[in-house]
Amino acid sequence: MIEVLAPAGSLESFEAAVRSGADAVYFGWGDFNARRNAKNFTTEDMRYAAKTARVRGVKTYLTLNTLTADSELSAALCAAKLAAEVGIDALIVQDIGLIRLIKKHLPNMPIHASTQMSVHSAEALAPLKEMGFERVVVAREMDKKSLFELCREAKRLGLEVEAFVHGALCMCLSGQCYLSSVLGGRSGNRGLCAQPCRLAFSVKNGTGHDLSLKDMSYISHIAEMAEMGVTSFKIEGRMKRPEYVAAAVSAVRAAADGCTVAPETEELLSGIFSRSGHTDGYYNNKLGRDMFGIRTDSDAQMSAKMINRAHEIYRREYQRVPLLGSVSVKNGRELSLTVRDRDGNSVTVSGSVPQIALNRPADGEYISSKLNKTGGTPYYFERIDCDIEDGLAVAASELSELRRVAFDRLTEKRAYYGGERAADNTVDQYISARTTPTARPIKTVAQFRDIGQIPDDLSGVSAVILPAEADFSKVNLPEGIDIIADIPRGILHSADRVLEQLKAAKQNGVKAAVCGNLAAFTLAERAGLTPVAGFGMNIFNSESVAAAGDMGAKAAVLSFELSATDIFRLNGKIPMGIITYGRLPLMLFCNCPGKNGDGCAKCGRRCELTDRKGVTFPVMCRGEFSEMLNSRPIWMFDRKAELKNLDFEVLYFTDESKERCGQVLAACKNKASADVEFTRGLYYREVL
Repeated sequence: MIEVLAPAGSLESFEAAVRSGADAVYFGWGDFNARRNAKNFTTEDMRYAAKTARVRGVKTYLTLNTLTADSELSAALCAAKLAAEVGIDALIVQDIGLIRLIKKHLPNMPIHASTQMSVHSAEALAPLKEMGFERVVVAREMDKKSLFELCREAKRLGLEVEAFVHGALCMCLSGQCYLSSVLGGRSGNRGLCAQPCRLAFSVKNGTGHDLSLKDMSYISHIAEMAEMGVTSFKIEGRMKRPEYVAAAVSAVRAAADGCTVAPETEELLSGIFSRSGHTDGYYNNKLGRDMFGIRTDSDAQMSAKMINRAHEIYRREYQRVPLLGSVSVKNGRELSLTVRDRDGNSVTVSGSVPQIALNRPADGEYISSKLNKTGGTPYYFERIDCDIEDGLAVAASELSELRRVAFDRLTEKRAYYGGERAADNTVDQYISARTTPTARPIKTVAQFRDIGQIPDDLSGVSAVILPAEADFSKVNLPEGIDIIADIPRGILHSADRVLEQLKAAKQNGVKAAVCGNLAAFTLAERAGLTPVAGFGMNIFNSESVAAAGDMGAKAAVLSFELSATDIFRLNGKIPMGIITYGRLPLMLFCNCPGKNGDGCAKCGRRCELTDRKGVTFPVMCRGEFSEMLNSRPIWMFDRKAELKNLDFEVLYFTDESKERCGQVLAACKNKASADVEFTRGLYYREVL
């Protein structure tokens, strides 16, 4: 069954979504959703929404899709419990640690994998199934070929697939963006993205806004996507007005029902909100300048003109609940009406005893015509069976009153929810068994982008990380230094190639692989390599460390959005480490910003972005994706004594020369102060 899934950043948007024909609505509550700047729902709003939706056969999904610190896990679990108690149909979650706790305490609560989990290839699905997910929200970057392959694997595993079909496009693969947090302390992974990408960032010969994409619209592809196996068609927009929600839902509803979207609906949808129009570039694998766009003054003016038209869409109740009616009109007996829905609910109401007709007696056509006036309710009659004796009269007003009373009683039954999911009351307070962190030697791990960067002197280095595509047969390291392969964080079509590279790496002595996404865990397992959870897994709390261990990881690189204080609090049964040097990766692109400038043919797989202040940020390509790096490297060698509770550090070399890599390694060994302009990253800043 096809589901039209609508956003609601407020109760007004929820009403607009339901009245416009949405089958399901997703919204946030509290501080654990990826749109904390939206109005969002109060507790009473959530109760009302869940009840209202149940009556209408609409599902509700609560977004708990942010990274959660140890100190916040108790509150996040209480939010999950509240959702279960009021009858929310599923939770949308990103944090693998929070997922672990929810499955433990609320095992019957359905969980959907948020798009923040960066799922963009079929190989990511097996780990999700193992964690207990029922549905996956796939990345917007997937084209039709990769989406088809994912849907086929999802069907095999029994997972539902949810895909965005309309709304804003982030430049970065969701869940892998650190631009807002590193530049301004407001994390997209924590629900407070400041959208710095919409500001002026330019590449050579670009348009000046080379991190800003047009909004997506796949409405014309819905039938094809449904044929592939996509079951839920999602609209982005929890920060947008109710009128936008109504316009988008009405268009997606029509397409999902197999109808042609009316020209006036298309006009309304394109006018209510866009950024220089819409794009389906990712779906059709047509990347480049045509996908870029900004919000212009003319766009805003057009939106203002469309508000009243859009408001008309949800002025009236959308009738979605089919009923069967049975009417009995018998001489000497009370008039009765029985109403049944498809969920097994049934009510019977009685009226007065019919009188002998003086003029036209009641018949089936008359009775049905009066009862079918169900406007203003979510109900409609599929069929009305009438058992009528001849010669009796029934007043139209009495039929209307019977229908009203029957609908009210049926609504009470449909609204009821017993709260059976919330059987575990232990989630009111999350208490994790903590061990007192002890001081221990920190090992040094050097990660290089290329073999040619490896310096001659590797003294003090315990392990070297190289790209999976490196020729490991040419790597000759001193005895005692482990070699680890790094699997790309972006994998759309290259899974088979990466797997062969990993197998070749193993033949040359590699025993472990860094996994920065869920698909990488599957590939590492197939290649016979031990996983190491990379920073792309967003390990943010003690439970996510444990979850990584559950997936087979022998170590975990923690999120660099954690503060030193939060790192100190972590309790991990596998070794934990952080990046102490290097240009932090800020964004991961499928559509490289260089394509909005000179294009890939001239860039040599590297270009630069310049912001409005003249600061430059390197962009480096690898495989199917490219990566935006920070303008300055993080430097923590002279502060390592303050970073407790760690087992290893990672030196993240990107664009450094072999000579510079040697100098940095020496500085690391000597705990030296920085000799370049640097940053401490987020270790001493509380990320919002």
